[in-house]
Amino acid sequence: MSTPSSAVARHPRLAELALALGGFGIGTSEFVIMGLMERVAANLAVATADVGYAISAYALGVVVGAPLISALAARVPRRALLIALMLVFALGNVASALTTAFWPFVALRFVAGLPHGAFFGVAALVAAAAVPVDQRARAIARVMLGLSAAIVVGAPLATWAGQWLGWRFAFHAVGAVALATMLMIRLCVPAQPGDRAASPRRELGALVSPRVLATLGVAAIGFGGMFAVFSYVVPTLRAQAGMPETLGPWVLTLFGLGGIVGNLVGARLADRHPVGAIPCILVWSLLVQLGFYAAANHLVTGLLFVTLVGTGIALGPALQARLMDVAGEAQTMAASMNHAAFNGANALGAWLGGATIKAGAAWSATGLVGAGLALGGLAVFALGRRLERHSSPGATPAG
Repeated sequence: MSTPSSAVARHPRLAELALALGGFGIGTSEFVIMGLMERVAANLAVATADVGYAISAYALGVVVGAPLISALAARVPRRALLIALMLVFALGNVASALTTAFWPFVALRFVAGLPHGAFFGVAALVAAAAVPVDQRARAIARVMLGLSAAIVVGAPLATWAGQWLGWRFAFHAVGAVALATMLMIRLCVPAQPGDRAASPRRELGALVSPRVLATLGVAAIGFGGMFAVFSYVVPTLRAQAGMPETLGPWVLTLFGLGGIVGNLVGARLADRHPVGAIPCILVWSLLVQLGFYAAANHLVTGLLFVTLVGTGIALGPALQARLMDVAGEAQTMAASMNHAAFNGANALGAWLGGATIKAGAAWSATGLVGAGLALGGLAVFALGRRLERHSSPGATPAG
C-alpha cells in the first residue's frame, strides 16, 4: 500500500515533473503514428490499415514487458529502474526510425513498448507515495498529464515535423526526449531503495487475485473502445468528412485536450468515489463513441466527438487507484499491469477497428466497435463486483 516516504516527499512536484516528461515522450511515441499512418505506409510500401499492426505490436510490447520487468526488477531501486527503462525506450525509438522495412519496423515498435508499462507503474507508485491516501488519484493524474500533453502538443508537433522532415524524424525526437527524461529523473527524483522482500513469485501472485484480474479486465476491454476510434480517426475524417491532411495534427490536439479534461475530472471523481467512478466513466465512453459513429460524416461534429472520445482517459486514474487498494504487497506488478492492460486495450481496439474496416464497413464503424468494448468493460466490472460479494457473504466489497 502507498505510504508517505520522506525520500520522495522532499521534492514531490519536481519528481512529478520529471516523471511527467517521461510520460510525454512515451505518449508522443505511442500516438504520433496515428497522424503519420499514411506517410509510414507509403514509405514502407504497405496499406494504410496495415500500419495498425505496428500500433498493436507496440501495445503488445507493453503487455509483455510490464509483468516481466515487474517480476524481475521489483528489488531494484526505483530511480535506477526508471532511468534504465527510459534508456531502453530511447534505443527502441531510434532503432524504429532507422529501419527501412515494414516488419522490422513492427518488431522494433514491440521493443520500444517493453518499458512502457513498468515505467508508468513505478512512476505512479512514486507519485502516490508522496501524498495522503485520499489524494493518490490526483497525484497519479499529474504524472499522467505528461501523457495527455503528448497528445495535445507532442504528437501534433511530431506529426507536423514528420510531414515536413519525414516520419523518421518524429521517432528520433522521441529518443531525445527520453534521454532528457533520464537526466531529469537522476536530478529530481530522490533515490528510493528497492523492496528487499520482493520476489518474482510474490509479484506474480497479484495476477491470480480475482479483484486484481477483474480490474485489469475492465482496463483491457473497456478502454479498447477509445483506441478503436482513435487509431483510425485521421483516415476516418479524411474519408468521410473530407478533412484535409493538414488538419491531422489538430485532430490529435483536440483528442489530447479531451484527455486532459478527462484525466483531471476522472482523478477527482476517483478520489471521492473509488469504485463508483469506474462504471460512470464506462457509460460515458459508450455514449460518446456511439456519437462519433453518427457524427463522423461532418467535419465540425466529427471533431467535437473526437474531443469527447478523448475524455475516456478518465478511466486511467480510477483504475490505477483501485489496483492500489486490491493488490496487497504486489504493488509494482499491479501498477505496471494496469498500463499493460491499457495497451492490451490499444492492441484489441486497433485490431478490431482495422478488421471491421477491412471487412467493408465504413471507417466510422470504429465507433460501434468502441461502444461494444465499453459495454464489455461494464460487463467485466459487474461480474467482478458480483464475485466479490459472493466471496464475502453479507459484506460490502472493499472499495
